[in-house]
Amino acid sequence: MARNHHRLTNMHKRSHAGFTLIELMITVAIIGILAAIALPSYQQHVLRTRRVTAGACLMEMAQFMERQYATAMSYAVALPTDRTSCDNDLAGSYVFAFANTQPTTTTYTINATPSGAQSSDTRCGTLSITQAGVKGVSGTSSAAECWR
Repeated sequence: MARNHHRLTNMHKRSHAGFTLIELMITVAIIGILAAIALPSYQQHVLRTRRVTAGACLMEMAQFMERQYATAMSYAVALPTDRTSCDNDLAGSYVFAFANTQPTTTTYTINATPSGAQSSDTRCGTLSITQAGVKGVSGTSSAAECWR
């Protein structure tokens, strides 16, 4: 009977064994490495997604300007105050406005200037579009790369 009691005690000890400090430290290190890799990738994805949305907003605003020109034969109008739903979605990330001295009766340039967290998007910077459909950027990348 003493022998069975000894066997049960050993089994009891094994079933309550926890993680060692080394095992916990290895787990923490793995989680840290994964986070260090995933977080910058996620942040770049968010910047790119907002940039694409800002480009879509500029296209929608350009369509508004073309409708205005078809109606009044002039681009000289303010962007609508209610603007677009995507403009409202990007309120903390981009500021949409005409470039200086714009619009005129025959030209316009609309800019989407990054603000807030989007200001770290130095690759593309400010996006712009003109009445001729010319798409521009102020950053270090090409317009073709930033407008896709």
